[in-house]
Amino acid sequence: MIVRDLRLSFAAAALAVASGPSLAADLPSLKAPPLPIAPPPLWTGFYAGLNAGYGFDAGAGSFFTGSPAAITATPPQPDVTLGSGLPGSLYPTVSGFLGGGQVGYNWQVGDRLVLGVEADIQGRAGGSSSVTSAAVTNVDAFLGAFPIRTFRAASAQKESDWVGTVRGRLGYLFTPQLLVYGTGGLAYGDAQLSSSTLAVQNALIPAEVDAGGGYSSDTRIGWTVGAGAEWMFLPQWSAKVEYLYYDLGNVGLNYSTLTTFTNFGNVAPGLVLNVTSRFNGHIARVGVNYHFSLGGPAPVVAKY
Repeated sequence: MIVRDLRLSFAAAALAVASGPSLAADLPSLKAPPLPIAPPPLWTGFYAGLNAGYGFDAGAGSFFTGSPAAITATPPQPDVTLGSGLPGSLYPTVSGFLGGGQVGYNWQVGDRLVLGVEADIQGRAGGSSSVTSAAVTNVDAFLGAFPIRTFRAASAQKESDWVGTVRGRLGYLFTPQLLVYGTGGLAYGDAQLSSSTLAVQNALIPAEVDAGGGYSSDTRIGWTVGAGAEWMFLPQWSAKVEYLYYDLGNVGLNYSTLTTFTNFGNVAPGLVLNVTSRFNGHIARVGVNYHFSLGGPAPVVAKY
């Protein structure tokens, strides 16, 4: 009996040793699953879009300054030149509808802060305006007999067909989808200024005509500052409203008039004129952007 019992004990022990790894494989694993990959910040990445709005001239006038040149005629006659009749200023405006596009890049820092850079350019419809000032006056009597009437006119025209900016942006996320930001940087655009002047003095027949004009065109660089709000209404799509003030500085031109004495055929220098005007204004616009690097939360990748 003793021998038989020992044999059974050894057999049971051998069976337990052989089946141990198989039973362990059937037990649940205690290994922790891998951590999910964190999604990228919602606003980080490149974007591009379109904008449309209206540009308002800031109201700067075109200012005239000038000095008469020496005028001589034979025989001597009353001299009424443009200088005494020019307006101090005229106020043409370059307001009009704007439309164009923008590209940019955002960096989201933490949950609330968004930094970015943006460049845009837009064309302007109706960006030309001309203002003319004219007057007729009785000046004096010619040789004590005939009245002298003088007609004077001056015009100034401003035109700006396009404007663009390159700006930094600093924004705060009130919600994950709503960004409110301030912006500022470089402004650039075309600035065209033209002017003409005319004075006709007569006694019975035209006796003196002063006339002249000038034109200046340039691409100007200035500065801009503004603010806006942008709403992520769909994954990768946002809409914005924005206000910008821009200033391209002063544009000036110089020209001289010629005085013709039609009674006697004399032609002489008349007036040396300087005209300056400021190109600055306000832009209110809306826009839509497509964000190339955005999307929903990143998928969880796990390997077991």
